[in-house]
Amino acid sequence: MNVANRRYWTTEFSTEALCARILERHRDAIRIQKPHLAVANLARIIEATLKLSNRRGFQATSLRDLAKASGLSMGGLYSYFDNKTTLLSMVLGEVSTTVREVLGSAPPDIADDPQTHLRWLIEAHIRLTEAMQPWFVFAYMEAKSFPANERRMATDSEVATEEIFAGVLRRGVEQNLFDIADVELTASLIKPLLQDWYVKRGKYRKRGTTIEQYIDAVCDMVAAAISKPAR
Repeated sequence: MNVANRRYWTTEFSTEALCARILERHRDAIRIQKPHLAVANLARIIEATLKLSNRRGFQATSLRDLAKASGLSMGGLYSYFDNKTTLLSMVLGEVSTTVREVLGSAPPDIADDPQTHLRWLIEAHIRLTEAMQPWFVFAYMEAKSFPANERRMATDSEVATEEIFAGVLRRGVEQNLFDIADVELTASLIKPLLQDWYVKRGKYRKRGTTIEQYIDAVCDMVAAAISKPAR
């Protein structure tokens, strides 16, 4: 994967591509047999869910609201899920699975070098959240109101992401490349820098900050904080 390839991010993580993966994972539950129709309608449902949740919150959004916003009937919605919690699990499951797959796909030549690998992880995470911004904002902003199982799913996903970063930091310490007193704490401190890009997107848009500038700034800041001092 060429992490800087914009076409890759817009193609692989479009709403339709993500919904095709949801359909594949939930084929037994979704009753629409024609894949192209199932993906198209699921994309309408997910887009309506993310937009309505951003305006009024997921809890306050009813299935009737979703039916109206997506242009589907109530019966049409029930062809894809039995209740809102199932829909929520579909969205959260796609976010957590995608993060895990993307961050775990660093090429071997990059993964062999902790310094290069860390920069690759930071860039991959920021570019992924740029491509899936409404999905990540939804997962972040709605987490407190999720049912217990779904809240645990969101928490586990965040912990798993931090552990991926911690693994690279740990290898850097072992190879005498990084100077880190507490690897787990450092990994948890990197996470808010990554989240700020998608949670406070409007702030950076007003400032004219590009994604490349943000990636470079985060990478430079982290490198300065953890690099082994020169003798």
